[in-house]
Amino acid sequence: MNLFFLLGRLNALVTLNIQPIEMIGVLMRVFSFSLISWLGPQSPFFFVWGFNTIAAVLLSWCAIIKKDRAYIILNVFWMGVGIVGIFRAAGFFNP
Repeated sequence: MNLFFLLGRLNALVTLNIQPIEMIGVLMRVFSFSLISWLGPQSPFFFVWGFNTIAAVLLSWCAIIKKDRAYIILNVFWMGVGIVGIFRAAGFFNP
């Protein structure tokens, strides 16, 4: 199966289900930040950053489909922050 064909199918699936996918992304983000708020320094930071980054990918994809520039910028930014957070939680950027 061709990669472009697969991405086209995934894009069609996201387009058909954009509202539930956006809600899932928002709830994922609320859950990940709630964990940090509740648990503080005992938070599973690697999990939180990974989960939050997946939410940012979902929300970025939806924003791109909707051509919403503000949310594209916001969520792509959070993807970058998430990647840095994942590397820090894994110990790659710690002094």
